[in-house]
This record gives sequence, C-alpha cells and structure tokens, in this order.
Amino acid sequence: MKAYSTDLRERAVSSVANGECTIPEAARRYRVSEPSLERWLARNRTTGSCAPLPHAGGVQRKLATAETAIRDAVKAQPDATLQELCERVEQETKVKSDPSMMCRELARLHLPLKKVAPC
Repeated sequence: MKAYSTDLRERAVSSVANGECTIPEAARRYRVSEPSLERWLARNRTTGSCAPLPHAGGVQRKLATAETAIRDAVKAQPDATLQELCERVEQETKVKSDPSMMCRELARLHLPLKKVAPC
C-alpha cells in the first residue's frame, strides 16, 4: 500500500490545527483513519512536517561482506554445489549461510550456479 500524499496529510493536519474541525470530522472528510491523522499531527508537532518517513531499508544481507570470497570460490571450482560454496565461504569468512541464501547471492552477483550434486 502506498503512503498518503503529502498534500492530503497537510490539508488534514491544517484543518485540525486551525480548528476548522475535530480529528474524527477531519478523518471522515479526508477519508483516512483517526490513528493515522493523530500520528500526522504528532509528527507535525515534533518535526514541523507531516511528510512520510523514508523507507527504513530492511534486513542486511549476511553474504554481502563475503562477495570476494564467493567470487573466488566460484572461480576456483565453477561446478561446486551450493552447499560446497557455503562451506568454502564459511571457512574463509566465518559467515555461515544456507544454500538458499547462496543461491540468491549468486543471482545478485550474476554468477553461474550448479543445481544438482555430482553423482
């Protein structure tokens, strides 16, 4: 779901701040929830703006620091399985990972991957 526009937030906050209407009336008028309007009012009081906060970023990738070790391991043994790559990278960098994590990291790095274990 997208954030409400800054223009809508400002209009709703200013109508309550100027005393034109109460929070429940403004929430109905601008078709937003009362708790959202209360958060916008609180943010406007503390920061002077009711604009949405920037995206927080999410969880950091564990294997991001092991990029060179992954590239070296793939270069040294291109037909290694995902589990073998995980073990090699863990030996070099002490970063423990699962095959699914390694598969996603190989895709991010545009490196080939071996899909089946050797017989």
